Amino acid sequence: MIKFTKKGIYCIPGKFYLDPWLPVEYAIISHGHADHARWGMKHYLCHTHTKNILKHRISDDILVETLGYNEPKTINGVRVSFHPAGHIIGSAQIRLEHKGKVVVFTGDYKVKDDYITTPFESVKCHEFITESTFGLPIYKWLPEKVLQQQLHDWILQNKANNRTSVLFGYSLGKAQRIMKLVEGLDEILVHNAIYHSNNAIESSGIVLPKTTRLDGYFNKADVQNKIIIMPPGLLGSKMLTRVPNAATAICSGWMQVRGNRRWRGVDAGFAVSDHADWDGLLQAVKESEAEKVYVTHGSQATFTKYLNKIGIKAQEVITEYGDNELEAAEAKKEAIT
Repeated sequence: MIKFTKKGIYCIPGKFYLDPWLPVEYAIISHGHADHARWGMKHYLCHTHTKNILKHRISDDILVETLGYNEPKTINGVRVSFHPAGHIIGSAQIRLEHKGKVVVFTGDYKVKDDYITTPFESVKCHEFITESTFGLPIYKWLPEKVLQQQLHDWILQNKANNRTSVLFGYSLGKAQRIMKLVEGLDEILVHNAIYHSNNAIESSGIVLPKTTRLDGYFNKADVQNKIIIMPPGLLGSKMLTRVPNAATAICSGWMQVRGNRRWRGVDAGFAVSDHADWDGLLQAVKESEAEKVYVTHGSQATFTKYLNKIGIKAQEVITEYGDNELEAAEAKKEAIT
């Protein structure tokens, strides 16, 4: 039913692509991150909550059709439906069914519940296309409640030391999750890129925690001891140097490895990831009951080898997903220095 091509993952009978990286006629999009949703498609199909995100990030004049979760649509004889991926708001696994065969493309996903994203839904299939961003045994995420307490303790300690807490997370997905985790502690100020992403999300009816827009010419006294959220592209920027007594922290799954924190030169690191950890990847694969698993971006060699070792037929697939530099570049364009 599917074919891996130079343009992306192609559904042969349906005559459409899944998260293609080159322009095509018909693209079904799993979520709004820049490596999965790109410019140039003549027709986009995505989840209802992703539509305005695509219009914000790509262009307001693109042709976008939407479906809710578990709402099927037949395209050239292929039954297509979206199922919660738990990655970011509006993220979806894409289920394809044709002549009794079922294929599921996960896009990016996370099986642990958080406080803001529709929880992951296990979908049974014959073939399962999974990411493997954190496909190494070292990656195991804490429960959301424990993670929240760690963030709260750090922020409250900063306030006691007259320091301003600056948290770095991608403008779409990570930033909104951080907002929810720290909601109620103090005023939350967000960078322009996050502010605009929030607007796109809220225009679809999603209610987000209250925030204040932080422009490039803020009064230092107005941000002292507050909570600031910025995209990671602004680490080391002139904007950051204007924050009084800044205490900095990166929120990323890569912070599971302490050396990454030292390398980025920040004060703290919190393993806040919107991707599945090692156990989550295994859980999703096993619960799919798939006869064949295709492993895409991340630690695909290690994860593929392990799946084959435990008796699950798996194959590596090379894609162009996983390029976080795309979002970092967007943040830099919006930065006021």
